[in-house]
Amino acid sequence: MKDTFKHKGLRQQLVNIIEAKGIKDEKVLKAIGKIPRHLFMDSGFLDHAYQDKAFPIAADQTISQPYTVAFQTELLEVKPGDKILEIGTGSGYQTAVLCELGAKVFSIERQLELFKKTSKFLPKLGYRAKKLIFGDGYKGLKEEAPFDSIIVTAGAPFVPKPLLSQLKIGGRLVIPVGDDVQVMTLFIRKGPKEFEQQEYGEFRFVPLLEDKN
Repeated sequence: MKDTFKHKGLRQQLVNIIEAKGIKDEKVLKAIGKIPRHLFMDSGFLDHAYQDKAFPIAADQTISQPYTVAFQTELLEVKPGDKILEIGTGSGYQTAVLCELGAKVFSIERQLELFKKTSKFLPKLGYRAKKLIFGDGYKGLKEEAPFDSIIVTAGAPFVPKPLLSQLKIGGRLVIPVGDDVQVMTLFIRKGPKEFEQQEYGEFRFVPLLEDKN
């Protein structure tokens, strides 16, 4: 679990790259600059840890491209103490970014292998989510709702209604919607049944899998 000066230097270069791509939120850039992304990847991929690319992790999933993580996080407009639901814990990298920003994170993962690995790994780095849950992200987490914001880190063919209903008034849902290519979509809850929708261009994600159990 080493984090060397070299790693810190590479991280700073990564911050410069995503800033050049248009990420403006200083707190998000600082979080990316602080979190040792190489520790979230298999040692064989260490050289790739600070490139702005997605990479494979266990269970046929990927660790998202840092720019994508920063982009989604920036759309959430995270404030310290925000209660955030994350759908798709994956490697835990996005979870760590949200924790670094002072959010109370509830995160759901449906791949047992990843859930077990990340549950053990995140606390070792000092990132403590409020709750890591093994389950179906399509259903959200009704017992902890409402949330200040919800982030979906996998491509969703449609927008799950439970997620919209579990947002606070004023809350934000950031979700990549589509089959092969996803459109990054932001929903802001304006009232009990009113949502404002904004679209932010195309991204590629692994699919959000619905629990068949």
